[in-house]
Amino acid sequence: MNTETIDNIKMIAETAREFAEKNIRPNIMEWDESQTFPKDLFHELGEMGFMGIVIPEQYGGSGLGYHEYVTILDEISQVDPSIGLSVAAHNSLCTNHIYEFGNEEQRNKWLPQLASGKVIGAWGLTEHNTGSDSGGMSTTAVKDGDEWIISGAKNFITHAISGDIAVVMTRTGEKGAKNNSTAFVLEKGMPGFSSGKKENKLGMRASETAELIFDNVRVPDSHRLGEVGEGFKQAMKILDGGRISIAALSLGTARGAYKAALKYAKERHQFGKSISEFQAINFMLADMATEIDASELLIQRAATLKNAKQKMTKEGAMAKLYASEACVRIANNAVQIFGGYGYTKDFPAEKFYRDSKLCTIGEGTSEIQRLVIGRDITK
Repeated sequence: MNTETIDNIKMIAETAREFAEKNIRPNIMEWDESQTFPKDLFHELGEMGFMGIVIPEQYGGSGLGYHEYVTILDEISQVDPSIGLSVAAHNSLCTNHIYEFGNEEQRNKWLPQLASGKVIGAWGLTEHNTGSDSGGMSTTAVKDGDEWIISGAKNFITHAISGDIAVVMTRTGEKGAKNNSTAFVLEKGMPGFSSGKKENKLGMRASETAELIFDNVRVPDSHRLGEVGEGFKQAMKILDGGRISIAALSLGTARGAYKAALKYAKERHQFGKSISEFQAINFMLADMATEIDASELLIQRAATLKNAKQKMTKEGAMAKLYASEACVRIANNAVQIFGGYGYTKDFPAEKFYRDSKLCTIGEGTSEIQRLVIGRDITK
């Protein structure tokens, strides 16, 4: 990166940090305990330019690159990973899918609203019986004149209740067949389009997760993204970028847990000295710092390739795999360093610990990442 880019990233990091400290930190545990999705906060994030980060300015976005995107997610997630998760899902899934595969009319119709944060986006791929096996999805779209009739349901969908626009993958061919999926944009208010059960989650509790339900929803053909049968291919390309998102979320979560543990280890005294001076704790902190730096390097490599529009399936999967699993280790060690206090809600370690686990599951489990990497290196 050149000096101008580095300076710009530093300025963006400071802006995101100040926003998170002022508007997110005071509310962390209240939102977590009540599972409140703070929709108004995301309108404010839109005003900051954080809801259309990589979307060009002509569509109302900030026109930034993936290095800046990673920086914003990192800073927000250091304070509250659940808010970072929602920012990531809105940006990289729903909004980016419309940008990448929508025509000009569709881009101009939906992107300015999404980038402003006045409209919240959702993205529907996962179903109750088809997690990683998305080719066998049950949600169908059947052509009826100039409309499509969509029936089925999606689960584990971020912003399923509060979202205003959803990009939904449907099956338009036989189960298991190639090119059997098509993507559509659905808007809340369409008859038959509703949300269902809200999940009561271990962590990431301020990021809303629920079902999307489609009861014979009539959708105009003008809401179809790309060609019929291209939905699965589109989704896989979107998930390539989404892995950078979850890797950046993992990085911020890990960094937040590490910073809290380092501060505590310096302040906590036993046997006449700070516990950070004891080799067991000192080595633990050293490993945490090393894994954070390694995660960041893998993420920045993937971001560089993404910015250059080069293939980065393997690199994105590596970044997501390593950063997410390192995040869980680091959050676990943070609890250990805090000792008994790490097991209480009066200190930040336990929340980072609960939030961290989602990173190894969302947008492709660690096992799926290894499958993606393995296929790439042996083909």
